[in-house]
Amino acid sequence: MKLQSYTITQGKDRAPARSYLKAIGYTDEDLKKPIIGIANTWIGTMPCNYNLRELAADVARGIREAGGTPMEFNTVAISDGITMGTEGMKTSLISREVIADSIELVARGHMFDGIVALVACDKTVPGAAMALLRLNVPGVILYGGTILPGKYKGKDITVQEVFEAVGANAAGRISDDELLAIENSACPGPGACGGQFTANTMSTVMEIIGLSPMGLNSIPQVDARKHDAARQCGEIILNAVKNDLRPRKIVTRQAIDNAIASVAASGGSTNAVLHLLAMAREAGIELKIDDFQELSHKTPLLADLKPAGKYTAADVDKAGGIPVIAKRLHDGGFAHSDVLTITGKTFAEAAAEAKETPGQDVIRPLSNPIKKSGGIVILKGSLAPEGAVIKVTGLNRSKQTGPARVFDREEDAMHAVLEHKIAAGDIVVIRYEGPKGGPGMREMLGVTSAIVGEGLSESVALVTDGRFSGATRGFMVGHVAPEAAVGGPIAAVREGDSITIDIEKCEISLDIPDQELRRRLAEFRVPASKYRSGVMAKYVKLVGSAADGAVTG
Repeated sequence: MKLQSYTITQGKDRAPARSYLKAIGYTDEDLKKPIIGIANTWIGTMPCNYNLRELAADVARGIREAGGTPMEFNTVAISDGITMGTEGMKTSLISREVIADSIELVARGHMFDGIVALVACDKTVPGAAMALLRLNVPGVILYGGTILPGKYKGKDITVQEVFEAVGANAAGRISDDELLAIENSACPGPGACGGQFTANTMSTVMEIIGLSPMGLNSIPQVDARKHDAARQCGEIILNAVKNDLRPRKIVTRQAIDNAIASVAASGGSTNAVLHLLAMAREAGIELKIDDFQELSHKTPLLADLKPAGKYTAADVDKAGGIPVIAKRLHDGGFAHSDVLTITGKTFAEAAAEAKETPGQDVIRPLSNPIKKSGGIVILKGSLAPEGAVIKVTGLNRSKQTGPARVFDREEDAMHAVLEHKIAAGDIVVIRYEGPKGGPGMREMLGVTSAIVGEGLSESVALVTDGRFSGATRGFMVGHVAPEAAVGGPIAAVREGDSITIDIEKCEISLDIPDQELRRRLAEFRVPASKYRSGVMAKYVKLVGSAADGAVTG
């Protein structure tokens, strides 16, 4: 093997470097082996990444057993759920870039021969993938695992029910004691949010795209099997180094198409659109937002998962895991089955090893899909010339026309909902929450869940240049581009204007004359940014359109 780590560890002139490394326990023998970086996103601020310290020890053991030398390092993570609805949520999407940058920097500096990235909460997953694709050194991504569902009145619940309970409580539909009981029950221990929300969607994507070993991600975080899964990653990364199996050999356009199909088939998060666009850019692959529409339309919805379905992510594992989804995609001809995965097997070979639990109904058979087309629809029109995204899983209507209720920040919209100022038929518009305008494109789970909790989900729509949590459900349109802060048409919407959303036609329009729209936009002035220095200000200067993945490079 030609090891790039030898640039640092071998030769007489590298004696000072070896001296430093020997100070922390490495031997001459250790330094002759492939050096594998363990990029750990452990953090003590949330349940999502909480057990990753333990899993890193298992990965390190697996690396040593396979003949390598592990070197662990940390990066950051932001909890979307904890920061939701606050100014802190603006840091979440920005953290994706920081995670990718920091993994890239450490790996370039220390010239690792391979990387195992331990991920969990939403932005750590695509952030790690983006870094691996930039570096293009052999890399494995292991998802820490889902949280187990909570129990309330004999039913499985997730944090989704807590957010919706806030709206129900404000509407007087449940008591304060009931809200507290749901709060105390929903999250029983470590693990990432328990539906097919963003973290579990991206976990699915990583197995299907081939960067995660198929069958390991869907094991819940507190399950004892996760320790052996982590150990296996040590063996897998050493084999990848020996065989020079690099991320860009795995993440091809065909593999990305497979990933998009998996999002559609599993009813996954709209955030997958942003993240796959960003990953494609890092891999040098052309991918357009319209491609999601085409692939989603021809892929059936098969997984009956929250937020719109019945089951939690832990039930996917009980059903046989993500390999069952992979096998459905392969058997139905919805996947490119000859693409490589990180184990060296093809997609078809990995999918063939699926062990489906007899009688499970979490992942439907191809003969009985939930819907004939997947959950993601791309809308375009006078309100979103570059595109907008809606998840149609669980929707009972395909069109709405109504008056705009306009808010220039999420908090104001939330107050209006909780104060019963939003009526049936309204279309709530929340703007200046895009990549630049927020900055950071906040998720809107607080306000979307409040709309559901208030009992308005069947009559009220929401449109924003921000984005949604994977736990969002209802008639909610996000990622409107161009965003308000750069003079997109959403900046021209006025209170009471008619807006039409037509899912069947894939259109979203501001129902005013073109001449009037041009006149209003001509009067637009770029608003002053709240952040004048630091990481937020840097992000505002660098970030691009949500239609291109909201990337900074």
